Amino acid sequence: MTTSPDTTGQDTTGAYVTAGQEFTRDTNYITTRITADGRDGYPVEPGRYRLVVSRACPWANRASIVRRLLGLEDALSLGVCGPTHDRRSWTFDLDPGGVDPVLGIPRLQDAYLARFPGYERGITVPAIVDVATGQVVTNDYAQMTLDLSTQWRAHHREGAPDLYPEALRPEIDEIVTVLFRDVNNGVYRCGFAGNQTSYERAFARLFRRLDELSERLARQRYLVGDTITEADVRFFTTLARFDAVYHGHFKCNRSKLTEMPVLWAYARDLFQTPGFGDTIDFDHIKRHYYVVQTDLNPTRIVPVGPDPSGWLTPHGREALGGRPFGDGTPPGPPRQAEVVPVEHSAAGWPAA
Repeated sequence: MTTSPDTTGQDTTGAYVTAGQEFTRDTNYITTRITADGRDGYPVEPGRYRLVVSRACPWANRASIVRRLLGLEDALSLGVCGPTHDRRSWTFDLDPGGVDPVLGIPRLQDAYLARFPGYERGITVPAIVDVATGQVVTNDYAQMTLDLSTQWRAHHREGAPDLYPEALRPEIDEIVTVLFRDVNNGVYRCGFAGNQTSYERAFARLFRRLDELSERLARQRYLVGDTITEADVRFFTTLARFDAVYHGHFKCNRSKLTEMPVLWAYARDLFQTPGFGDTIDFDHIKRHYYVVQTDLNPTRIVPVGPDPSGWLTPHGREALGGRPFGDGTPPGPPRQAEVVPVEHSAAGWPAA
């Protein structure tokens, strides 16, 4: 999720829609990779890097889920930004003094500028930062999670699942491509559309794809194969935000997730799987979208609902078979410092 560079320090949030134009996402990311062989100059080394996320952001949520599932907590530390930001950067306002305790910076922008002085693109999460130099290494969220699965294997926990099994990679790659185009980014193409035609086109593509995915998931428990894969992680983070944000705020209102029985059961199945729902902070999610995107919500009023407790109800997906972690095991509980506050979780209703 992106903030735009701004050198004035003024709060210029809200410039997300360009009147008369279709929304087009800037996908020009820092493509440096952290690999086992260090081919780009950044070898995998436990303790060397810090993953910076916001719990509000679906793209960052992917990285935090994969890190949890693979048990990389000891190898890759986690920095969590607050749910809101100004146009300059995500900030570490959840930490004492508003400074990340490991990187020693108040703004994620500082890590970008440390490597690229005058950096002019968006300051995005997730980002991985080299702790010793304070420089951002990569913000390429799509490649980042694949590398956590394939390049960091030596540091996976015992029993970690294979989220990107080699035999299934072509099918996973195919489905995540359409997921991004029509669903993950499709909700943004609805919400940030600058004219009626582009909105309706994005709306139709979104729900056509959701209907197709519902048909697929009516026959099988997971998107690809009989275990959780990268594809499920990518789909889940959009579904987790659907009723809280995308249905109303982004006008994706043909149906709520809770009105799409197969997808609602699938999403609950994943939510109740260790490593998924325990990363979801409904308060941060709503505060980010409704406070930051002021051209969509100029009053910055954050809705109290919807009631998230339904995420904890039985889903019945076990009847389809499948083994969530394959031959592996679930991750343990999240570390105390990384636990989502109960009042922000599905168990914390009512919030007010």
